[in-house]
Amino acid sequence: MAAKYRFSMPTPKLKSAATSPQTSKVILHRKKPATIRSAYSEAEREEIFRRFSVQRPEPSGELEHTNPFTLVVAVALSAQATDAGVNKATRALFKIADTPEKMLALGEERVRDYIKTIGLYRNKAKNVIALSQILVEKFGGVVPQTRDELVTLPGVGRKTANVVLSMAFGQATMAVDTHIFRIANRIRLAPGKTPDEVEERLMKVVPKRYLYHAHHWLILHGRYTCKARKPECERCVIADICKSPEKTCDVPAPLVELPRQVIGEAVE
Repeated sequence: MAAKYRFSMPTPKLKSAATSPQTSKVILHRKKPATIRSAYSEAEREEIFRRFSVQRPEPSGELEHTNPFTLVVAVALSAQATDAGVNKATRALFKIADTPEKMLALGEERVRDYIKTIGLYRNKAKNVIALSQILVEKFGGVVPQTRDELVTLPGVGRKTANVVLSMAFGQATMAVDTHIFRIANRIRLAPGKTPDEVEERLMKVVPKRYLYHAHHWLILHGRYTCKARKPECERCVIADICKSPEKTCDVPAPLVELPRQVIGEAVE
């Protein structure tokens, strides 16, 4: 009787590419998130901001203030409020309290009375007094000139700090408010999911020589032309360059210098 042979195939030892020979732990290789790029070439970005510079050679913010301290207060109060509304409330306030020391002497209750027409005025009054106290105790009553120090003040976030650094101390920053965030994404200049992402990308794509004024140009363009509900494309000086899928006109408006805006008369 012939012998029967049973063959058994050895189980091959497979080396996993996802294991480390030293630790045998699984190594996860995560894909890097795709970089979202500006839809515009360097030449197109240069032309966009050149036109903005012709239209508004010396743009400025629309919050009334007399010094760095009143600017900090005004910008902090402008959260979820219009510049025009803040200006109406602070005109009388700043006449009697334009320093941290004077604001502390005024007290929280009286500050509330002055700003009660502004949304969230109770909490904002607390912040105004608290930031005044910190300025006096930690900074000798002087507004600091670094972002890291500014954001330690109650009611002062990154956007507020960037506004103060730009307007009070002449630093090139990008304070991303609702207008800038909308425009950066709508026209695909610097798309981002968060204000911080948009800020980082705008700082990279805006031509360096236009960076100092870019913040105000974008805000004013969003406030008066590229409006939230209905962009007025026929009034837009970059209509021919704009790559927004929402645009309704390809013919740019005449490129002329606009009258300097009247501070305090902002239309939101």
